[in-house]
Parts: sequence; structure tokens; C-alpha cells
Amino acid sequence: MERLLRIVVPVTGPVSEWASGYAAGLGSWCAFVGEAIAWTFRRPFRLQIILQQMEFVGVKSTGIVALTAFFTGAVFALQAGNIYALFNVEIMVGATVALSLAREMAPVFAALMVTARACSAMAAELGTMRVTEQIDALTTMAIDPIQYLVVPRLWATTLMLPLLTMVFNVVGCIGGYVVGIYLLGIHDGPYLERLYYYLDGDDIIGGLVKSAFFGFAIAAVSCYQGFWSQGGAAGVGRATTRAVVISAVTVLILDYFLTTWILEFFTS
Repeated sequence: MERLLRIVVPVTGPVSEWASGYAAGLGSWCAFVGEAIAWTFRRPFRLQIILQQMEFVGVKSTGIVALTAFFTGAVFALQAGNIYALFNVEIMVGATVALSLAREMAPVFAALMVTARACSAMAAELGTMRVTEQIDALTTMAIDPIQYLVVPRLWATTLMLPLLTMVFNVVGCIGGYVVGIYLLGIHDGPYLERLYYYLDGDDIIGGLVKSAFFGFAIAAVSCYQGFWSQGGAAGVGRATTRAVVISAVTVLILDYFLTTWILEFFTS
């Protein structure tokens, strides 16, 4: 027994330390999010800052989201068309592209693009404000930094990501249409007829619900990492990297659980 303990203890020690550190970090993040939600309903309501963040997150991300969407739909249509040609069901390419975009690809890819472009900037900006003591200055002026800095970014991302997801859906379907009709030679009538027949409003709504959750999660993670960064310029870089990586992983994990919940909701 003593010999077994000498083998097990050196292994379980680092694991327990990692688990306790992870639990402490998760608890700190939950408290941070809870405080941000509480400040949402307290005056003053900084509508102008929210609109500025909505422009930064939504309007300025439209270009990269549309570009990604077009080629995502195009390559998916190309792959699906080559496979469906083996079974002479090429007319199903449009429906396949539309359903895949609406249910999975549009919310996930839009969230990843916003993470890379906007949420990384949020983490870097808040991290810079932290290490240069600008956040401490806000507290000195009796301005709550979470209400002033975090709440507008949190809700702007939550509101704008569903709109970017709709942009992704539309532009992705256009990319699939261009490849299906002009490259694969599918007749546009059957292509569009199958698309309209199989794509339901529930598919689009499910994707929009996902994107709202994704937007809230990636903004909360990025703001938390930037808000509590430390260690000067190197610390800001590490916080930004953690924000992007954790946000991307969170999107993929949430996607599974939200898909399960949405399927149960719409099939019950």
C-alpha cells in the first residue's frame, strides 16, 4: 500500500492542483458574468456605447463574414455535388447547403470569425486598459468599469451575431447557387425547389438561437480575460491568446449541447 501511494501521489497532486485552479477560474468567470448581467438593469444605461460596440462587432465584421460565407457555401456545394453525382441526385445540393448552413455552419463559422476579429480586440483593449491602470482610474471616478466597459460589449455581441449569422446564411446560399448552377450544371428550377421544400423556419430559428448563445459566451470570455489580465504587454498578449482559444473551444462545446436541446425542443 505504501509503495502504491508513492506512485499515485506524485500523479494525483498536479491533477488536483489543475482541477482546483480550473474550478476557481470558472467560479470567478461566473461571478464576473453575474455582475455584468446585474449591471445591465441599473442606471445609467449607456446606449451610445452599446451602439458603438454594435457597429464595431456587427457592421465592421460583415465583410469578413460574407467572404467566409460565400466560399464556405461554394466549397460545400462542390463537394456535395461530386458525391450526389454518384447517385444522380444533384438537385439535392441546394437543400443540403441551405440546411447545413442554417443549422450548423453559419452560427459556428460566424462566431469564430467574430472571435478572431472583434473579441480578440476586446481582450487586447481591456487588457491594455488594465495594465495601464485606466480601469483603476474609472473606479476612482466612481464609474463601475464592468458597467462601462463590459456590459456594452457583452450585449452588442449577443445582439449582432444572429444578424451576422443571417448574412452568412444568405451569402453562403448564393455561393452554393453559383457553384451548383454554373459549375456543376444543375438546373436552377429543381435546385431552388428542393431548397424551398426542405428548409424550414425552425432550421433558421434554431441557428439564430445558437448564435445568440455563442455571442454571449465569446464576449463574456474575451472581456473576462482582458479585464483581469496582468503582467504588462506580455500579459496582454497571453490574455488575448487565451480569449481566442477558449472562445473557439467554448463555441464548439456549446454547439453540441445546444444542438441536442434544439432537436429535443422542435421534435417534442
